[in-house]
Amino acid sequence: MKSDDSPSLVRGQQNPPEKLLSREAVDEALFKRIIREMGLKVTNQRMAILAALTKGRAHVTAQEVYEAIQFEHPEIGFATVYRFLRKMTEQGFVTEVRMGGLPARYELTPRRHHDHLTCIQCGRIVEFENSQIETLQAQVAEQHGFKLTHHVLELYGTCSKCQ
Repeated sequence: MKSDDSPSLVRGQQNPPEKLLSREAVDEALFKRIIREMGLKVTNQRMAILAALTKGRAHVTAQEVYEAIQFEHPEIGFATVYRFLRKMTEQGFVTEVRMGGLPARYELTPRRHHDHLTCIQCGRIVEFENSQIETLQAQVAEQHGFKLTHHVLELYGTCSKCQ
């Protein structure tokens, strides 16, 4: 499990550390495979963006990715970071976590599904798994004639520290 205690401002407050399920190991070979599966050429810029997604907090904004790579890759612009994150999201390699009107956060899509609880005050994200919720979602889809391909469940509220 990895967590980053570095502060990040959300609505003027510092984010407490994330509560994460265990992180899967990632390496350069996986990054290259992802880029090739997207039909793109492997470049140092794309590799740097993917590497930034695996360091520090698991749920990062496009701005945080951009800032993380600027020292070593000043040639990479924010638009490049954002476009690559969006393309990875569209193709399922990255999951986007939305929080109301705040900037989207991104994480490498894990092999094992999980959902999120997000504090609307401080922005803390807690990952969780619940088989009953998964079963209920499948039942609801079936009742409405849907065959689920994927889903994102994001629950919003106020964490115990912000209550």
